Amino acid sequence: MDKIQLKERVINQIDLERENILRIGREIYKNPETGYREHKTTKLLADELENLGLKVDRNIAVTGCRAYSNENKSGIKVAVMGELDSVICKDHKDCDINTGAMHACGHNMQTTVMYGVAAALVKSGVLSELDGRVDFMAVPAEEYIELDFREELKNKGELTYYSGKQELTYKGAFDDVSMCMMIHNFPIEEEGYKVAAQISGTGFVGKKIKFIGQEAHAGGTPYKGINALNMATIAINSMHVQRETFKDEDCVRVHQIMPKGGAIVNTVPADVQLETCIRAMNVPALRDANMKINRCVQGAAIAMGGHAEISDMPGYLPMNTDKIMADLFTENAKRFYQAEEILPFYKSTASFDIGDLSMFMPVLHPVSSGISGGLHSRDYKITNEEDAYITPIKIMACTLIDLLYDNAEIGERIVRDFKPVMTKEEYLDYLKESEVVTRY
Repeated sequence: MDKIQLKERVINQIDLERENILRIGREIYKNPETGYREHKTTKLLADELENLGLKVDRNIAVTGCRAYSNENKSGIKVAVMGELDSVICKDHKDCDINTGAMHACGHNMQTTVMYGVAAALVKSGVLSELDGRVDFMAVPAEEYIELDFREELKNKGELTYYSGKQELTYKGAFDDVSMCMMIHNFPIEEEGYKVAAQISGTGFVGKKIKFIGQEAHAGGTPYKGINALNMATIAINSMHVQRETFKDEDCVRVHQIMPKGGAIVNTVPADVQLETCIRAMNVPALRDANMKINRCVQGAAIAMGGHAEISDMPGYLPMNTDKIMADLFTENAKRFYQAEEILPFYKSTASFDIGDLSMFMPVLHPVSSGISGGLHSRDYKITNEEDAYITPIKIMACTLIDLLYDNAEIGERIVRDFKPVMTKEEYLDYLKESEVVTRY
């Protein structure tokens, strides 16, 4: 069959699979799990992928699964991915009442799209008509949250890095992968769009900051204490007044939470902790901002006569989407949407750990719609299941056909012409070098 016929066959198959696809998406939505806790979701997807007749590896990085296809063929390998984890949003009406976990970032749709592409290609027989190999991966822990829990896993030797894609890269999961693709949901319909072929993303550094003071009775002898909470306050205020030192085009963001603010109210706080995230559109700006934030922490410790400890951890790197893959996505999207509903590029200052993979392989990471409200917020809502689940599966499956049709000519050319920012080995060195503990 020619390429047009293959696409028509796979689109028809997706329509036949519609109710099963939506069942899986709804089931994942009802059972949100945060990073490295996605046991139910891993089992659900692994079982469904096995039901397609695919070989599946389970718990590839604490959780997660990977299905293999066309293993008897040679040539390039494409990884079609979806992310398993949820965020914490205790004010959302659909959150887990025990954990506060909630799929308020659309990962339930990502993994469902990944499954839907697999089901359509396998059941239609189209997969066997393509050249090259395809792996279907449900990847854990994209959201950079619950760092104490992940630190426990690290201390037990169960993982090395907090991000799922970092951990999988470290474990060699992408050593035989030539390119990867996945799709994210954003509330872009509010701006009049259905899909965006490319999206920007900031890089970030993750930081755990500990301020160490001296306890004392808060009412009787506060002058004998060193107030760690005051240290943290000085540091945070100092970070705020750094804003004018950041270039607008670098989109620097500094945000944090305070997991620990002291022990009891009538004791001068001696142990106060911050989880801080510093984002920027490029690595030089990220390093500059990180240096300034560290300086704020050091100044606060000096001002109060206490101590501070900063543990820097590798966050994510800026997004570098492959333009040819994005153009293929755009052309396939025109089958389902009007040209004015397709946005070529969406500027986002969020961070994605697929940005790390884009440093050393071609990556496609478009944006779809079907949702409203703010991401990670109580207002998040799935508004159109066709736009959220079904149409993205069709566009992604058609794009995969383009990549692997006729001896994978287009895919092979993309891989051949790709210019990496760094090799996988250099990337792993970067991760190792990014783990730094500084004491003041």
